[in-house]
Amino acid sequence: MAWEITWQKQPTRGSAVLVHEDFLALRFPADPHEVAPVRHQLREWLRGSGFGEDEAGDLVLAVSEAVNNSVEHAYPGLAGGTIEVRARVDADGSARVDIADHGQWRVPPPALTTRGRGLLLMRESVDEVEIDRRASGTTVRLRRARSPALPVARAAPECDVQVHETSSGVVAVVRGNVPAEAGPSLRRTLTTAARGGTVPLTVDLSGLGVEKSGVEQALHDVAEALTAAGNRLTVKMR
Repeated sequence: MAWEITWQKQPTRGSAVLVHEDFLALRFPADPHEVAPVRHQLREWLRGSGFGEDEAGDLVLAVSEAVNNSVEHAYPGLAGGTIEVRARVDADGSARVDIADHGQWRVPPPALTTRGRGLLLMRESVDEVEIDRRASGTTVRLRRARSPALPVARAAPECDVQVHETSSGVVAVVRGNVPAEAGPSLRRTLTTAARGGTVPLTVDLSGLGVEKSGVEQALHDVAEALTAAGNRLTVKMR
């Protein structure tokens, strides 16, 4: 789907907003003060488009990382520039968001900087991440599928995850059922708790319920993210 947008600039702030049931388009200065309003507008649009709180939160988190990269690195020195965030809902219900600037930045290695680790968090928060770097600028493309609604008769009690910080890292205590369909949500929760892999994570499964088919894959994916950032995952059982 090609973007066909005619911007109507707001002269007081250099920003522009186009809102529709099926798409959202934002253009704003590459300024750290613009990030919070962008997060708010995107979250509200996602809610209005039928996305749940967790799904909207995942996308907002990933978009924030991409916008922060553009704000911090796309326009060096005092050079001004703009950033565009364009979101739409596909026919299958997935949300796609493009974050584009007209400057230049590189994603640093995860082991060297917090921003590089932010890319790990971006990849763990959404289903697809694509970065297109060109001389004319950088575009980050994100996709997050909408979770299917479960029939009431099949819905298992949701698991509860309590996160505590310690002197040696973060501890996440998982209680309740984690069926297969809840695995992706658990993975994102644990990855967020570990801040994209930047701190060691201990997962306490002693309070796990009967349904736990979604745990193994979630732990495997989180362990990979932690390993890539130079940290480790510790699992405690009964």
